[in-house]
Amino acid sequence: MADWFHERVIEAHRLPLFCFFVALITAFLFTRVNVRLIRARVRWLGNVNVGEMHIHHMVFGVVLTLLGGVAGLILSDVSTGWYSFSAAVFGVGAALVLDEFALILHLRDVYWQEEGRTSVDAVFVAIAATGLLLLGLRPLTWNGTDGEGWTAVAFLVVNLVFAVITLIKGKIWSGLLGLFVPPLLYVGAVRVARPGSPWARWFYSERARRPRPRLMDKAIYREERWRRPVIRAKIAVQEFVSGRHDLPAPALPARRYRRRVVPPRPRPGADHLARHWRSGRPRAR
Repeated sequence: MADWFHERVIEAHRLPLFCFFVALITAFLFTRVNVRLIRARVRWLGNVNVGEMHIHHMVFGVVLTLLGGVAGLILSDVSTGWYSFSAAVFGVGAALVLDEFALILHLRDVYWQEEGRTSVDAVFVAIAATGLLLLGLRPLTWNGTDGEGWTAVAFLVVNLVFAVITLIKGKIWSGLLGLFVPPLLYVGAVRVARPGSPWARWFYSERARRPRPRLMDKAIYREERWRRPVIRAKIAVQEFVSGRHDLPAPALPARRYRRRVVPPRPRPGADHLARHWRSGRPRAR
């Protein structure tokens, strides 16, 4: 193991990438454990608030990402150790930002809702892409090898076209992983699109210029027969790592709920305010 690490990581100058990879996974797992304990209302943990404003951990992620990125630009020629440390800081920041990717996408707090699973997908994609880079694979090339001249350019353009087609057909994982393993792009681009994808709407549905109902029926059958079990398995893995996203948060204790919802009574002696408070009429100015 030590020989493999020295050969594949140290000698291949991938130590900063390895530190980023480890920091990304560690920070994501720590963050998810932390927020799950907060959701379970563990007393010694809590959210970060400034007054009545809740500070999402994405804010700290943005700061750490900027610090790690700028430090990496400065330290890249100084020392490999410090450069690797800045890469680790960048990985921690990236984990905090991606863990709330759904909030950025929807511009509202959907952390524990169905839409919040998008954040876990984003983290998994980042981990998978970084792992493939760490193994030596490069995007849009064949087995990580470089071509020469127009051959390399043509191969890159062809793979990019197949990647776009695969993504338009709704096969996100095939399109992203296919950037590193091109045969996945060819298979994804040739096979039938997913029924809810833009490709299906443009070429299969009744609104298309030349509807193809047989292909739409085939796409729906494959979605129900093959993809649904895979999605359920993926969600099970996500929920094991990050918790359920479709359960309501535990109810607040009665006292805390009463203090938060019921408006305070008027000060003693303010009879005219008390009458208006009981009647619900606004006070005359």
